[in-house]
Amino acid sequence: MSKIIVTCAVTGAIHTPTMSDALPFTPEDIANQAVAAADAGAAILHLHARNPRDGSVSINPDDFVATLSAIRQRTDAIINISTGGSLLNSIDERIAPALRFSPEMCSLNMGSINFSFHPLAKRYSEWKYEWERSYVENSDSYIFRNTFRDIVYAATQLGDHNIRFEHECYDLGHLYNLKFLYDAGVFKAPLFIQFIFGILGGMGADIENLQFIKHTADKLFGSDYRWSVLGAGVSQMAFAAQASRMGGHVRVGLEDSLFIEKGVLARSNAEQVDKVRSILKGNGHQLASPAEAREILALKGAEQTSF
Repeated sequence: MSKIIVTCAVTGAIHTPTMSDALPFTPEDIANQAVAAADAGAAILHLHARNPRDGSVSINPDDFVATLSAIRQRTDAIINISTGGSLLNSIDERIAPALRFSPEMCSLNMGSINFSFHPLAKRYSEWKYEWERSYVENSDSYIFRNTFRDIVYAATQLGDHNIRFEHECYDLGHLYNLKFLYDAGVFKAPLFIQFIFGILGGMGADIENLQFIKHTADKLFGSDYRWSVLGAGVSQMAFAAQASRMGGHVRVGLEDSLFIEKGVLARSNAEQVDKVRSILKGNGHQLASPAEAREILALKGAEQTSF
C-alpha cells in the first residue's frame, strides 16, 4: 500500500490562547511543537505565525524568522507556510511570508467563504488577552476572501519560487474553481488538494461529503492530483481514518482541533500525530518520510528555500 503523508498544522489563526494552554504562540514554542510533531511522524509542517507577546494572529514575515530557523536546524520536515494567515488582511499581506522565505509548499484557498467560529465565544467567561473576545465574537461577520483575481495574483507572484500549493477546498465549488484555473494553466500537476470539513461556512463533516467530493475530484483531475483530508474539531480523527481507507493523506494539528478525544484537550501537536499514526498503522499503512513526501508531491527540495 502506498505511504501516507501526515501534515501537522501547528497553531493556525482560529484558536486563541484562552482555549488551550497547549496552543503555541511564541517562536520557541511553535518550533518546539513543530519539531516534536515531525519526530512523531509528520512529514509536512503547516505553519502560521503569532504575535509572541499576546498570541494574536500575525502575518508579519519577521515573526516567522526565529521559528523557521529553529525548525530547519532540527528536522528535515517539509515547511508549508500559510497564505491564509489572517481573515482580515489583503492578499499582498497574506503572501508576504511565502515571498520572503520561498518554502517548498504553501497553502492557497480555492474560493471565498463565510468563515466563522463565533459560537466558541460562548464557552468562555474570562479571556487571557484583551483581543481574543472581539476576534472570536466578530467572526460571524468575516468573509474569507479568495476571488479568482486573488488566487491568480498569488500564484503569479509566487510563480518564480517553484512552490507546490496545498489547494484548500472548503466546498465543492472550490474544486471547480481549481479545475478552471488548472485548465487555464495557472497551476501544474501534480496538484495537492486538501479537502476541508467541519468549518462553519464550508462543507459539513459528513463522510458522504468526502466520498462525493473525492469522486468529483477523480472525474475532474484523473491521475493529476494527490489529496488529503482535514476534519475540523471532533471530526479530526474519524476523517483521517476514512481518508486513509480511501487512499488519501491526512492532516491533524492544533490549528484544526484542540482535542485528542471528545472533551479532552490535546497536550500537544505531537500527541495528535501519535494518535493518527496509531490509527494509520492499525489500518495497515506506513507513514511517508519527508523524503518520500517530497517525491510523492514533486517538491523542489529544502535546499531551494530561503531560510
